[in-house]
Amino acid sequence: MGTKVTLTTSDKHTLGAYRADAADKPKGGVVVIQEIFGVNHHIREVCDRLAANGYTAIAPAVFDRFVRDFECGYTPDEVAHARSYLGNINWDHMVLDMAAAQANIRSVGSLGVIGFCMGGTASFLAACRIPGFAAGVSFYGGAIAKFADEKPKCPMQMHFGEDDQGIPMTVVEEIKQKQRPAEIYTYPGAPHGFACDERASFRKEASDLAWKRTYEFFAKHLA
Repeated sequence: MGTKVTLTTSDKHTLGAYRADAADKPKGGVVVIQEIFGVNHHIREVCDRLAANGYTAIAPAVFDRFVRDFECGYTPDEVAHARSYLGNINWDHMVLDMAAAQANIRSVGSLGVIGFCMGGTASFLAACRIPGFAAGVSFYGGAIAKFADEKPKCPMQMHFGEDDQGIPMTVVEEIKQKQRPAEIYTYPGAPHGFACDERASFRKEASDLAWKRTYEFFAKHLA
């Protein structure tokens, strides 16, 4: 189990974060970026899972800029509530928040970043705009297409569901064309959110394969 910590950004904003430390000497560290549902049970479980696999993980509460301590689940009402905050998202502020999380775990060794949905786009921006990451992983980060002309400073791996109604395969192909060095995988029959076992869209086979690839990617680049 992890603990809640407080981070301070370069623009003096304070935000919460969930940090889970590896039990033994860490293989490295991973910054975990939330979906629009906050640092909820699922994101904390991702951190705990990474820690169990030897990586110290930290998930900054990037919504703290406009709503403190927000988290929710995946019922239709909760999804609608979370979506009401989409207009508040400021990617530049999120980069500052991710940099603060990176600084918090810098001492553990090589660092990676991983994100889901909104966080999948944020992890790409972290790889592009924050020096010091050795690897970046994105799960269904559809808004990457808006930033696809930017160049990551580290290797990237991306995962998309082929049945994602919010990220058409035409968008994925556009990302592939502009991000040729990246490892980009698509999963047949997988909808948006396929890697979250708390959502109806969870697809175990696709999730297991995507996580296998993720761990192999981190093992290679965070050595």
